[in-house]
This record gives sequence, C-alpha cells and structure tokens, in this order.
Amino acid sequence: MNQKLKGRIALVTGASRGLGKAMAVALASEGAGVALVSRGEAELNQVAAQIQAAGGVAAVFPADVASEEQVLQTESGVRARLGRVSILINNAGLNVRKSVTDLTPEDWRRVIETNVSSAFLLCRSFVPHMKGQGYGRILNIASVMGSISLPNRTAYSASKAALLGFTRSLALELAEERITVNTISPGLFETELARPVLDNPEIKAQFLANIPLARTGKPEEIGALAVYLCSDDAGYITGSDILIDGGWTAR
Repeated sequence: MNQKLKGRIALVTGASRGLGKAMAVALASEGAGVALVSRGEAELNQVAAQIQAAGGVAAVFPADVASEEQVLQTESGVRARLGRVSILINNAGLNVRKSVTDLTPEDWRRVIETNVSSAFLLCRSFVPHMKGQGYGRILNIASVMGSISLPNRTAYSASKAALLGFTRSLALELAEERITVNTISPGLFETELARPVLDNPEIKAQFLANIPLARTGKPEEIGALAVYLCSDDAGYITGSDILIDGGWTAR
C-alpha cells in the first residue's frame, strides 16, 4: 500500500483525545511516526497503544506546551527517540466561556498561553528540524470562532484570530524552505471540548440550526484533512485557513 506520509515524523499536541487523537491516528495510518504530546500521559499511552496495534509508530511525550522549559525538553526527547520532525500540528486548546467582566486575568492568560503561545514555542523549537529538507508541514488548529464569534468567547476568539495572523506571517517566512503553514478552522465537532454544547439538547439544536449540513463534524474528517494538507499533494497550499464547519461561516 502506498502510504502518503511514509518516512515522515509528525508531532501532534493535544493528542490524547478529540481532534488531536484523530489526526495522530490518521497520520500514523499513512506511515508517519508520531510524537504524541499532551499533559495526559495515561490517555496518550492509550492512543499510542491503538496506533501500535495497527502497525504504526508512536511515542509519548507528556508536557505542558505552554511551558518553554517543557517544550525544550520535548524537542530534545523527540529528536533522540524519533529523529527530526517534518510535520508539526499545534492542536492543544482551551476554552473558557465567561462574560468579559467575569473573565479573570488568569483565565485570559491560560487561554492565550495554551492556544497561541504554545504554537510559537513549538514552532521556535521544531522549525529548525524542517529547514534544509525541502519539505515541512505546520498545521495550526484554529476555529470558526477566529472568524465569527458568540457571546462569552472573548478570550477564545481572540486566541484563534491570533493564530490566523501568526500562520500567515510564518507561511511567508518559511516559503523559501518549502515549509507550508496553514490553519484548520473546525466548527462544531463531537469532541470533549464541545461537551457543554453537545450535552445540552436545546443549545445543540440552536447550533445545528446555523449549520447548513445540519450535523456535527466527525473527528475522522479532520484526520483526513490533516493527512491531505501534510501530503505532497498539498504542496501549493500555504498561508491558508481551511474551514471545516458544515457551511456555518458561509451563511
């Protein structure tokens, strides 16, 4: 079988569950060796076992990606165990749903550091792995909330909009190296992060009424998109935001 990512090494943050897990499993199924990163070591071990049982290669690196020290330790560990990373998926995310007057400075700091600063720290550590190879892929997982918004999402929307600007600039910076940089902006998906919406029938119905395809997204759909964007087939796509939202933002 011709595997699209055979021989590549990928690092996925927030890989213990949800969209991060789906992308890690999808990349591994196409031949990539995967470094699994998040704070949940037990969950990461389960994802690694799933990948290995299917014949893939995965290694676990527990870390808080908002910590510069832990990101540097992760870079050293990944290089020693798996080699040079050529695919980086910055997926770790946090949402605090509060009004701006109830949002504390600590809430704001945690959201920005988890959603934006971690992408900067990881790119600073792993872009050097990619340079000089004629290939590299960086995917920053944003959200439709970076382009549109809802009440009580000030910190989250600000963080995801910041990722869009970060991506565009970095794409221009790395174009000569043939390293592409894109964002994926998901809408409502069946993930743990969306549980406050999914577990409330009334609120879920309100969301679905705004989605032309009238359903939530499946994590495997993000996995397939990530594989494509990391493949040679997507070598001419950079600096772009790929919306995968059932038509929500087209309204």
